[in-house]
Amino acid sequence: MGPVSADLAAPSARRTFLAAALRRPGRIGAVYPSSPHLAGVLASVVPSQGTPTVVELGPGTGSVSAVIAGRLPAGSRHLAVELDPSMAAFLRRTRPGLEVVAGDAKELTTLLADRAAHRVDAVISGLPWSLFDEGGQREILGQVGVAIGAEGAFTTFAYTHTLPMRGARSFRRLLGDRFDEVLISRTVWRNVPPAYIYVCRRPKG
Repeated sequence: MGPVSADLAAPSARRTFLAAALRRPGRIGAVYPSSPHLAGVLASVVPSQGTPTVVELGPGTGSVSAVIAGRLPAGSRHLAVELDPSMAAFLRRTRPGLEVVAGDAKELTTLLADRAAHRVDAVISGLPWSLFDEGGQREILGQVGVAIGAEGAFTTFAYTHTLPMRGARSFRRLLGDRFDEVLISRTVWRNVPPAYIYVCRRPKG
């Protein structure tokens, strides 16, 4: 079975995403999947040569997954760690080339070790950071740092309307504490709501 057409999958993806957001608002920090424009910036760190291993955290219904898959060369690995059972089931049904891992990002290194994914070139996150306390954020970022090592890259995003919020400012400082390099993209206006992307490399400690 090949990948489901994007045109056919999109309405189903929106329904699945909205249902999960309404069912578990404490886990899902948005009510609409990431736009192709946001996904493109997030996936910009995905190697387009060799046989890289790329990991997604919180892929939802796969809007970013599709862009990543379009960049990956043959023979690469693309794993997606998803906590919500309905979204994990949707991904398995619509993206057969994706290795869907039902689990918690706080256990990332264990989940990867169980699947013999010992070297990760990029981690791309769609996690709702504002829903985690600082301890939870630190735990996940620590797992990400171990996964990407000195050579890999990590991308995640935040919504522009959260910039003045204490939690957003705290998360930005936390990224600076955990990574030697933190770059911030221009605002992606063609997303609902508008967002910007962090690109992080060289974890500290």
